[in-house]
Amino acid sequence: MKIGFLTTDAREAFQQLNAETPNFGSAPQALLQGFAQLEGIEVHVVSCTQRPMRSLEKLAHNIWFHNLVVPKIGWLRTGYQGCIRAVRKKLREIRPDIVHGQGTERDCAISAVFSGFPNVLTIHGNMRLVAKYERAKPFSFWWMAARLETFTLPRTDGVVCITNYTREAVAGLAKKTWVVPNAVDESFFGLAPQTNPAQPPVILCVGAICARKNQNAFIRALDPLAAKQKFRLVFLGVATNKNAYCREFFSLLASRPWCEHVGFVDREKLKSHLRGAMLVALPSLEDNCPMTVLEAAAAGVPVVAANVGGVPDLIEDGKNGLLCDPLNAASMGSGVQKLLTQMELARALAAEANRRAKERFHPTTVARRHLEIYREVTGSTG
Repeated sequence: MKIGFLTTDAREAFQQLNAETPNFGSAPQALLQGFAQLEGIEVHVVSCTQRPMRSLEKLAHNIWFHNLVVPKIGWLRTGYQGCIRAVRKKLREIRPDIVHGQGTERDCAISAVFSGFPNVLTIHGNMRLVAKYERAKPFSFWWMAARLETFTLPRTDGVVCITNYTREAVAGLAKKTWVVPNAVDESFFGLAPQTNPAQPPVILCVGAICARKNQNAFIRALDPLAAKQKFRLVFLGVATNKNAYCREFFSLLASRPWCEHVGFVDREKLKSHLRGAMLVALPSLEDNCPMTVLEAAAAGVPVVAANVGGVPDLIEDGKNGLLCDPLNAASMGSGVQKLLTQMELARALAAEANRRAKERFHPTTVARRHLEIYREVTGSTG
């Protein structure tokens, strides 16, 4: 089977123009890792950028990479018309059996829909729900992304939903849906916790600093605990002083020596932080299938996460992690306190999370399930 795999190359956004290896993000990269271990398939990864970049021609023995340069006018302001045309031209050369668009937030979904080949989409972030939560202004990025998502969903052959949360959100628009969680990079499963845990213990909070991720309320929720117990709360994620929420975030950190903002880190540095963490916290107000939870489970680090969106698909409260109410400070504080003080509980939750992660999120397992979906779609369309 020949697969056209449309995904975003983040090298341009991260100013990694001299790097030869493309940067697809955690979930698509892990899925490709799974595809590389399957026989009988040929994968062609296609990504659009605004500037040419030197790139590897092959990413694995059965995975090719195609970087397409599309002028700025062909992007969001024109409904990604330039990307659509460039991708369609390349796919006509490749002649795939199926096209898989990764994410509805940029050009991949609409390019898949207009490819002229059988196609499916994966929704990583629910753009319509995010736009609603962010109260997106007309013609803003989130507003446009939500409308592109609404346009593409009825026109694809099916939607791969990474949680039931997404499946419920797209049920009225999509022709067909499947629930398949994200894959996790194999290297996270091999992480071993440090033999001498950091003192004071480290609570890791991963995600861009923004209102939807709810870091400011989480900091305040831990104030009573910080008054009686020593720990470090370390934030990994992009933040900017250009918006009020981030300015408030930095103001909170300035008066709390137990809080630290590291900023964005790559995967290798994330692994290092996970090795030294006592627990991972996710206080989001809205989330779909956060890689933070999956990667922490694979690494054997216990998690306390908000009971929102698709998170309950990943965590069974008291079995492989703890759920909390992100609108209730006492609930968030209680979950963190349990994992800091009840070591047997923390170890048991982490062990069960790791066991389930190996069963559900391993790249080969997730890749095989995708191959089943591709065969179903191509069989039904001839």
